[in-house]
Amino acid sequence: MEQEELIPAEDFCTHHQIEYSFISSLQNSGLISITSVESSSYIHPEEINKLEKFIRLHYDLDINIEGIETINYLLEKIEAMQKEMVSLKNKV
Repeated sequence: MEQEELIPAEDFCTHHQIEYSFISSLQNSGLISITSVESSSYIHPEEINKLEKFIRLHYDLDINIEGIETINYLLEKIEAMQKEMVSLKNKV
């Protein structure tokens, strides 16, 4: 992946008025992935929607990282179940 496609984490944090430590905590929890190039950190474009959802959960609803992990897990399970239901409906 070329560096032009990546979003500088510092710019993202400035734009959303959040601290980098929040993004770092999400990365440490395995919720998002960040790429380091030289001494800078970059966010993959496909992570942006997920990251913005986590920002709303944390800053608007005051949910901690552990709560965000749980919510993310449950949402992924619901999505998988919905896909399975569609697949089963298509077989009938």
